[in-house]
Amino acid sequence: MPTTHSRAGAATLCAAALTFSGLAVTGVLAAQPAAAADPAGYQNVRINEVSSSGDDTVELYNTGSTAVSISGWKMSDDGFSAQSFSPSAGSVPAGGFVTFDSPKGLGDSDKLVIYTSGGTVVDRVDWATDEAKPAMARCGGDGTGAWVTTAPATTFGSANAPGCPSSVPAASRVRVNEVTSNGSDTVELYNGGTSAVGIGSWKYVDGDTGHSAVTVSSSSPSATSIPAGGYATFDSTIGLGDNDSLVLLDGSGNTVDSVTWSTDAAKPSDERCANGTGWFRTAAAATLGSANSCSGSGGGTTGGTTGGTTAGGTAGGTTTGGATGGTTTGGTGGDPTGHLLGGGGSLTSGCTPEAPGGSHSAPAGTQAWPGGPDVTIADDVCAFTTSTGPEGRDVSGLAFDPANPSTLWAVKNKNWLFRLVKSGSKWVPDSSWSATGKQIRFSGGSGEPDSEGVTVGGNGHLYVTSERDNTENTAPKDTILEYDPSATGSTLSPLHQWDMTSQFPQLDTGDKDDANLGFEGVGYVPDSWLTAGGWADPRTGAAYNPANYPLHGSGLYFAGLEWDGTLHAYGLNSDGTFTAFGTIATGESSVMDVEFDAATQRLVASCDNTCGETHTFMKITGGAIVPDVTWTNPAVMPADNLEGFALAPASTCVGGSREAVWSDDGVYGFGSRTSSSGHALYSGTFPC
Repeated sequence: MPTTHSRAGAATLCAAALTFSGLAVTGVLAAQPAAAADPAGYQNVRINEVSSSGDDTVELYNTGSTAVSISGWKMSDDGFSAQSFSPSAGSVPAGGFVTFDSPKGLGDSDKLVIYTSGGTVVDRVDWATDEAKPAMARCGGDGTGAWVTTAPATTFGSANAPGCPSSVPAASRVRVNEVTSNGSDTVELYNGGTSAVGIGSWKYVDGDTGHSAVTVSSSSPSATSIPAGGYATFDSTIGLGDNDSLVLLDGSGNTVDSVTWSTDAAKPSDERCANGTGWFRTAAAATLGSANSCSGSGGGTTGGTTGGTTAGGTAGGTTTGGATGGTTTGGTGGDPTGHLLGGGGSLTSGCTPEAPGGSHSAPAGTQAWPGGPDVTIADDVCAFTTSTGPEGRDVSGLAFDPANPSTLWAVKNKNWLFRLVKSGSKWVPDSSWSATGKQIRFSGGSGEPDSEGVTVGGNGHLYVTSERDNTENTAPKDTILEYDPSATGSTLSPLHQWDMTSQFPQLDTGDKDDANLGFEGVGYVPDSWLTAGGWADPRTGAAYNPANYPLHGSGLYFAGLEWDGTLHAYGLNSDGTFTAFGTIATGESSVMDVEFDAATQRLVASCDNTCGETHTFMKITGGAIVPDVTWTNPAVMPADNLEGFALAPASTCVGGSREAVWSDDGVYGFGSRTSSSGHALYSGTFPC
């Protein structure tokens, strides 16, 4: 699960050039195509928080994956022309914030428009009296959420969530659901709430800042309210053209929702897929007044998920490139280095990403990734949807099968096991084993293991760590479970189950977050490595002698604890008992995955953004297992909850490199507006 703590010598590698179908991304309220002077990625910058009290502060947020220069940008309200402002930084970093104080002041009932240096409208928000006191902020997601008055304090320069109310007003559940710019210029609104919403006094305006807002009722007298789960349509009296936008305002003048589309994207119509909640895409036929058909193709539109602006469009539109990496076709909307290559995926993912949490710095002395700079998306979008848990999310531990390196095993937290095989450049579920994964259970066929780590034992069986039972998630259940992958059926019960919960009383507080900080990863380590390296048995102080433990098999299992980043070594005995060999410090503050890499003869403890996306390779010296070197992920990769990491065996090496694979526990990628959203796996290269 994404981390939520409740406690206080590189090889030069060549990578093949890949090209993929283009992805259209346009910016909100940009009524005309961006001028040549507009910086790459300006469409991803959003007004995120505004205060009309005190210093009249404004916060901008970058939803994209590339820093955006805001040099020369200007702002205006409803009473003065565009003015220059002095931002806290000259560019907005990817996923970051920039603030500034309005040069002319902002009133109780006002609006704010942001322009590029070339005069292109970037974003706009309107508010009524006192709505921006202490601040008006996007709630439900920075850059994408519904505009809501926050209290009791502002959150300038950081995420809005701490200042947001627990729920948004009913009006904020109304969405622009479909738009046509072909003939009648019709707009469809959808109410996703549980009660009717009156819209008789609501207004709308297009992307021309010279136009005044027009009431919905003047365009359609019958459009006075929208029933729960229902629709209202009206024909725009101010016209809707190509490269245009529509802003919906409530009766008080507050922005409710907005959508922007590119050339021909709203012909015959542009619609949300899924109905009322999803991304916008060009429809094969208009479905005004009824559920969207979602039968069209790429469009290149942006729209708000909750009153904000999220990118839509599928493969086949125009491209957006990286600031320094050049144009990335089918990529993620432009990464800073140009090395993240898309997998031909769509921005209409169909599964909900979960933003990463728990970011911290890397351990001291961490070195740059020793492999190649290029990384590819390595799975189909939403490939891990199951009947339990958030769809498409929670893929965690990974392990190559040493006996068959064309097989990659993966576990999903909500008790699922997947066998993956290569299809082109992607890892896909093996249909001969199970195209949708197999459910795993605790002994007796009960419960839902919160499966976090997986390794292949010396007997070819799979060993999975679970930190709790998801049916009782406030209590820890730190276990290692053994499964036979050749067993038939869609549900697997363990051959053995070893329960170590009593060893970690600090996790048993009745708090589900503490219970969620147990066993994250596990790695099988052969006895031969331990004896050849002269590992001292912590139980005796003498050299480790496997013969002293006749029931443990051919190696030990090292489980990684998320709580404090330690490894715990166990002999798993065939009679269901276990032998504990103590604790090993990794130098990481948490451990998310563990593996033994035979090629480097190192035990690898991996951590996600909790430790700066790092991998500590450990060796045996002086009888102890100690850190040798810590490497970061490739620079191009997102700072997500990348909880799984696996290195392919040396037998797969080609040209001095082999594959490295990561799993994104939250399918977040570079954010919900990028083509990496909805994908769980990334593939790169590592030296042999």
